[in-house]
Amino acid sequence: MDKQKGRGKFVFLCVAPAVILFTIFMVIPTFNIFKMSLYKWGGYSNNKTFIGFENFRKLFNDQKFLGAFQNTILMIVIVTIVTFAFALVFAAILQREKIKGQNFFRIIFYIPNILSVVVISAIFSAIYDANNGMLNSIVNLFRNANEPIYWLGDQKIVIYAIIGAMIWQAIGYYMVMYMASMAAVPESLYESANLEGASRLTQFFQITIPLIWTNIRTTLTFFIISSINLSFLFVKAMTGGGPDGASEVFLSYMYKQAYTNSSYGYGMAIGVLVFLFSFALSAVINAVTKREVIEL
Repeated sequence: MDKQKGRGKFVFLCVAPAVILFTIFMVIPTFNIFKMSLYKWGGYSNNKTFIGFENFRKLFNDQKFLGAFQNTILMIVIVTIVTFAFALVFAAILQREKIKGQNFFRIIFYIPNILSVVVISAIFSAIYDANNGMLNSIVNLFRNANEPIYWLGDQKIVIYAIIGAMIWQAIGYYMVMYMASMAAVPESLYESANLEGASRLTQFFQITIPLIWTNIRTTLTFFIISSINLSFLFVKAMTGGGPDGASEVFLSYMYKQAYTNSSYGYGMAIGVLVFLFSFALSAVINAVTKREVIEL
């Protein structure tokens, strides 16, 4: 009995610091966000006016917020699909095919992930430059155009330009993770599939994907949620939400409302919606991707 009590005290002492820090830096701030979303407050004075759910009613009539919401959804869908498709394909090629310099390619693909978002944004801003950018130079080889393409200045294409930078930054990281998972798949399974006449594509979908599905599912959930944060960083560094709000996303619009337009309560209402959206999205992803675990 005394041994069990001693073990319980030891576990409590180990867990207590993490619980205290989590409460101070996560639970309490989250509660304060929910609380401040019910107030009209500029953020720099003590004058707070309780207005209930008025900030939330205002949100759904705010066309700029709805535009930011659409941009966020578009980014999540395109970036996730393209990133994971390329990461899986590149991982399969580098892991299974006999290619010289595999470690070199791993390093090259992984380099974008160790660069800061600011550096990547600067690189792509130079690539997208309308007058001297590399992308326009390449495009002009195949078309005759008097006017350059303003990749970051055209409302119709600016969001896709940012998406390109986000994809380039993320592919290498997930490729390396999937290569590690694929290395654990027994080679005997592929040898048996070859004897049965299965093609490389069939082996990829029938053997590789099912056996690393747990890893795919986990990384998918984390990536989709983290892409909400990354989209803010790229937008802030590359366009600031312009032109005319065409590249605004959830968090960039929240930041402007809370800290630029002195509408802190309204900004926190956006924060609450982002929190609930992220939570709901995680639940949906887990439900949709849930399947029976295949063990070796």
